[in-house]
Amino acid sequence: MKKAEGAFLTISELAAELDVPQHILRYWETRFPKLRPLQRAGNRRYYRPDDVLLARRIHHLLNVEGFTVKGAQKALSEGGVVLQPPEPAAPPAALATPAVDTLLARLEDVRATLARALGV
Repeated sequence: MKKAEGAFLTISELAAELDVPQHILRYWETRFPKLRPLQRAGNRRYYRPDDVLLARRIHHLLNVEGFTVKGAQKALSEGGVVLQPPEPAAPPAALATPAVDTLLARLEDVRATLARALGV
């Protein structure tokens, strides 16, 4: 049974989602101060949606990107890391314009002159 979006997750649910042992999540809590799940009686942890997102980011940095714990701490303190790669830039508009053609011809002349000077 899947929980509703935004529901709190227990440590076992989050550990299963990230495929890491529960003790790793408890370790991350000691190294990443912003990761603070709600703790109820008996120290039962409940991860809020923001905690879940942060845990996913930490997991991505450490286990996918290969950061060290210190590197992940630094990356998160500098404004975080985007989980999804940026979309590729649109291809540049038509490159074959008169100005580009003129510049290209001039550069080829310079290259030829340098090649002759160097005896290549």
